[in-house]
Amino acid sequence: MPPKKTAHQVTMELPAGEAPVAELGKMLGMTGVNLVALKKEYDSATAAQRGEIVPAVITIFEDRSFALKLKTPPTSFLIKQAVNGDRTISRDQLRSIAQRKLPDLNTTDIEAAMRTIEGTARSMGVRVG
Repeated sequence: MPPKKTAHQVTMELPAGEAPVAELGKMLGMTGVNLVALKKEYDSATAAQRGEIVPAVITIFEDRSFALKLKTPPTSFLIKQAVNGDRTISRDQLRSIAQRKLPDLNTTDIEAAMRTIEGTARSMGVRVG
């Protein structure tokens, strides 16, 4: 069987376990994909991460079927979660975020990942201590 041809590919940041159909409809309505099936698949795949934002790469094929690839939450979201109103993040929290983001980063070195996360934190006005 030949591989399916891709018609559209969209990356969306959606709340885990509760993707809003209206938002899916705005971005994917013109593709003719089954939005209810897409929402159910996303919600069940991210149910354990409720309260977080989980980006998804949604690939729509010409036959209107779809593939869903989940990514890790945005770095800024994880930093905001870690500081919890404070403006300082510890090295341990930084390492934890870097380990979680490692699959989506272009490095396999935890120290390089930590420097990347630290740069994002600084740009957000968060001190690393």
